[in-house]
Amino acid sequence: MRWSQLVERYRVEEDEAILALNKPVGISVTGERHDTDLVELAEAEGVKLYPVHRIDKVTSGLVLFAKDLAAHGGLTRQFNKRTVDKRYLLITAATDVPDTGVIELPLSVGRKNRVRIAAPREAIRRDGDRWEVDEADLIGDKRYPSRTEFRTVARTDHHTAVLVRPITGRRHQIRVHMAWIGYPIAGDPLFDRSGGYDRTHLHSFTLRMRAQWRGSDLDLVADPGADFFTAGARSLVDDPATLLERIRPIQT
Repeated sequence: MRWSQLVERYRVEEDEAILALNKPVGISVTGERHDTDLVELAEAEGVKLYPVHRIDKVTSGLVLFAKDLAAHGGLTRQFNKRTVDKRYLLITAATDVPDTGVIELPLSVGRKNRVRIAAPREAIRRDGDRWEVDEADLIGDKRYPSRTEFRTVARTDHHTAVLVRPITGRRHQIRVHMAWIGYPIAGDPLFDRSGGYDRTHLHSFTLRMRAQWRGSDLDLVADPGADFFTAGARSLVDDPATLLERIRPIQT
């Protein structure tokens, strides 16, 4: 698909400073293993964009670009200071996910550049709806504090939909955190070996941050497509439209 066609189909919002897209599964934001990515597609048509953040190739949903370096600096600083409110929606085949949870597990990079928890799996301790490890159990020289908060928003007999807020923004954070506490994301090629899924069921759903050039907040919402709620002929969530209406934030 050409860049102009992609923007026409997946644009969420655009003004003089930013472009927000509802990225489809299967395309990188930029520079991932030399695949064709969104930045390259734009450049091929003479459009220069600066990614404000990234989401994985296998993840769909909101991704924000700046149109110039001046806007890019102000936006990325908000991500670095963790003042951006991001929410993801995921589906897991686990049916015992608690109503709410906090995952406070540092990440590290292991063999073959794979992101992992910076502690042995058996060292992870659950205290109520909180997962953490003791300082004495941490391993490796480079460890990155990582925090994920979640709440369950829908249940069926076979799947659970979860709304996730990553407080930190580490690479693969949500995927690693959910897998290591026993709730891997359905269809995740890194952690779900069950099969039967056509995609990874993780979606960048909402984003709120300061937009100084507007004098207000930037409130973005990108609903997942129908493929997010299905696997083949199976429906993973009952009444997706009602679910989205219930969890979608009020726009101000």
